[in-house]
Amino acid sequence: MLPNSGSLAKIKVIDASRVLGGPYAGQVLADHGADVIKIEPPAGDETRGWGPPFLDGAASYFLGLNRNKRGIALDMAQPAGLDLLMQLLEDADVFIENFKTGTLERWGLGREEIERRFPRLVHCRVSGFGADGPLGGLPGYDAAIQASCGIMSVNGEKDGTPLRVGLPVVDMVTGLNAVIGILLALNERATSGKGQFVETTLYDCGVSLLHPHLPNYYLSGKVAGPTGNAHPNICPYDTFATGTDPIFLAVGNDRQFATLCRLIGRDDLPADPRFVTNRMRNTNRDALKVQLEAALAAHDCATLADRLIKAGVPCGAVRSIDQVVADPHTRHREMIVDIGTYRGTGSPIKLSRTPASYRTAPPGFAEHTAEVLADHGIDPDRYRDVLPGLDAGLTDTAKTA
Repeated sequence: MLPNSGSLAKIKVIDASRVLGGPYAGQVLADHGADVIKIEPPAGDETRGWGPPFLDGAASYFLGLNRNKRGIALDMAQPAGLDLLMQLLEDADVFIENFKTGTLERWGLGREEIERRFPRLVHCRVSGFGADGPLGGLPGYDAAIQASCGIMSVNGEKDGTPLRVGLPVVDMVTGLNAVIGILLALNERATSGKGQFVETTLYDCGVSLLHPHLPNYYLSGKVAGPTGNAHPNICPYDTFATGTDPIFLAVGNDRQFATLCRLIGRDDLPADPRFVTNRMRNTNRDALKVQLEAALAAHDCATLADRLIKAGVPCGAVRSIDQVVADPHTRHREMIVDIGTYRGTGSPIKLSRTPASYRTAPPGFAEHTAEVLADHGIDPDRYRDVLPGLDAGLTDTAKTA
């Protein structure tokens, strides 16, 4: 296994979360060196079954969110399981969970009790809507939150029906905000000596993503609808047909617009009163699209995209994900990670002295139960009834000893 020199190498995390937002937060911390112990319920994290495809019985969905972690399985609903959780939290810095609202309280482990027993612990909760308020305690999943917080209403083809964003953007941003909150709390603890409660909800994070539609609404009172690929404030900022594949032009200022026009043979457009500023181009966007696509029809998409971006015009050929994986720049940026038969996506957070490292593949169910208990000096036989998969883990340990 690679040595761990990450910026969080001295941080211990108990990650009892499941599905996406919490596990993603745990993986970000683990990539940067934290010792993350993932606790799964007796039935396992349900994403283990969210396939195909599968690798050694675990679905790709699970594999994408749980590398660099050690895995144990624990029945926390039983008094002995809860007692064991308390022992694991004794030397932990961070506790991540997304239990249904009221579950920890029912087990006698509410926020106040956690703060009393573990005053230095940063307790991070990921939930759908938070614990209180009109929607407090209700369950949330990414797609449903995309609908209820307005993201779907501004996504889709112009004059079309609302459409879900094709990736779990709310879940992933919630996980990232959880990481930000955890790091803020750890930084503050360095001076106060006290932990604190960190909360991120899918609903809050979904609403926070509504830029620039909410600022536009605050100022104009106009309710945005789907606009296709076009930007509501910037033009040209849209997909355009070429002689081959579509290209996305992201032209943010007049200089870039002039360069674009020169390279596609339409030097006259920047002087056209309809297109002389972004404000005028935005007002006359339909007419501009006709003019641009007429000129772009003479160009090959990939060749043109290369010329434009090297000339300082932000753009991109519309590519499929297999083309992205095959791109040499994707490899150069270390965005593809291979550990044995496991392949994952690299960390986009680059640190110069303490970079992310990829030390272990996602754990098998209860793979590290015996190892983690040994680290804490805990006799596994005392808790055997609440440790599903313990014997399999012991067998694996014996094989590798």
